[in-house]
Amino acid sequence: MGDVAMTVPVVYALAKQYPHVRITMLSRPFAKPFFEHLAPNVGFMEADIKTEYHGIKGLNALYRRLAAKHFTAVADLHNVIRSNYLRMRFNVDQTRVAHIDKHRQQRRLLTASHDKVLEALPTAFENYAKVFEELGYPIRPEFTSMLTPEQANLRLLPEEIGDKKAFQQWIGIAPFAAHGPKTYPLPLMKQVIAQITAKHPSCRIFLFGGGDREKSVIDTIVEQNTHCTNASALLNGLNEELILMSHLDVMVSMDSANMHLASLVATPVVSIWGATHPLAGFMGWGQKPENVIQIDMECRPCSIYGKRPCQRGDNACLVNIKPETIVERVEQNLKS
Repeated sequence: MGDVAMTVPVVYALAKQYPHVRITMLSRPFAKPFFEHLAPNVGFMEADIKTEYHGIKGLNALYRRLAAKHFTAVADLHNVIRSNYLRMRFNVDQTRVAHIDKHRQQRRLLTASHDKVLEALPTAFENYAKVFEELGYPIRPEFTSMLTPEQANLRLLPEEIGDKKAFQQWIGIAPFAAHGPKTYPLPLMKQVIAQITAKHPSCRIFLFGGGDREKSVIDTIVEQNTHCTNASALLNGLNEELILMSHLDVMVSMDSANMHLASLVATPVVSIWGATHPLAGFMGWGQKPENVIQIDMECRPCSIYGKRPCQRGDNACLVNIKPETIVERVEQNLKS
């Protein structure tokens, strides 16, 4: 989801700066809310690659469906085996195509165990924009939030969310990530919550996490702290999550999809980084470097996506981040 979310500012800029170009975004069904109201000349085409378009036979069926639309150009923003196959089919038919450069050699140097090269890679947004430039559509950054004030109306949410009272702080916390080496330990996150609520007795903390196990963990936290609400259990889908996030004063998140979701609605994010690193180019859109929480270690980063087990075996890059450090950065955002 994070990768798809990062395409939104770039696709928006393309649509605004080339209003005569009709854009069709192809992705999995979950991504539809990102694009269905993004701009008048942006459409969305969903493809379930696990069922209807599974395997080579499914990809061939998907290609025929795409080819029937007679696209004048194809931008591959994913560059994986499935999109490479589709790109090859379009190449054979002499359709103009371009694909994202993932800078794999630079990534290997950034995450190397020895002779690590700590140099910033181009951001994901720059990589996406480069694809459109190669197709003849150079773009400049032009994005603030994917929700208008009308679309972000709290009255569109379940009544349990309620209205934001004057001088009341609304804080989001997304304590999970897809992989353990980039997930802040839960006992420490509970300390973060306890310290925030002690400082702000009138605050509300909305917890985000979509899986069954995650919701169960969040329910346990909610039972222990009356300031907390299981937002994901109340909300119905991605669009409602974006609406609520747009009303938060600050979000606390791992290097995860929720960091990017909050970024798309212009909410400041205090992001916690363990095995991964902002130098890899995956910071949220418009987020400030001073809101990054991380520890400098010789082994960091050890992974681009956080999939590799910790080389040390102790996840010290996360365990050694003090809850007070996170709370202090939250405080700075609330004051500003």
